[in-house]
Amino acid sequence: MGRWRPPAKPSSPYITAEGAQALEQELKQLWRVERPEVVRALSAAAAEGDRSENAEYIYRKKQLGGIDRRIRYLTRRLDVIKVVDRLPDNRDSVRFGAWVTVADETGTESVYRIVGADETRADDGWISIDSPMARGLLGRGVGDTVMIERPDGSVEIEIAAIDYLKPGTDEPT
Repeated sequence: MGRWRPPAKPSSPYITAEGAQALEQELKQLWRVERPEVVRALSAAAAEGDRSENAEYIYRKKQLGGIDRRIRYLTRRLDVIKVVDRLPDNRDSVRFGAWVTVADETGTESVYRIVGADETRADDGWISIDSPMARGLLGRGVGDTVMIERPDGSVEIEIAAIDYLKPGTDEPT
């Protein structure tokens, strides 16, 4: 059995305005601050002599490679993303950017926000539009019951509320 796996399906290009701004800020930070610092440290390590046994040089080369990979990813990603910066016409169903309150079989409520693949934060309940949970919720309305496949088995959830405003504000997400 080999290690080969088919390439991953590309993630959705959708992103919130906040998410796009965060990616642009990260790219600027990498180019203007982090990369120049690492290049300076790499140059200093290279000047110390034998590079084959120079741990600082090896570490900095690896660090620079990681930064360059991230810069390439962000540059390509920023070219293809589509910023969703307006509320949907039909706010009665789950769409991109929605805050969705769901209740599981035991009555435990959880709140999720459906966002782009580049802005997911599991600890905050921000889930990717490409996730099984989000795909199951999209297009559904309050009171709908959805069966979601999880790694530990299926779970049935009911949509309790849908909101397109930041919790506690009158501000659109």
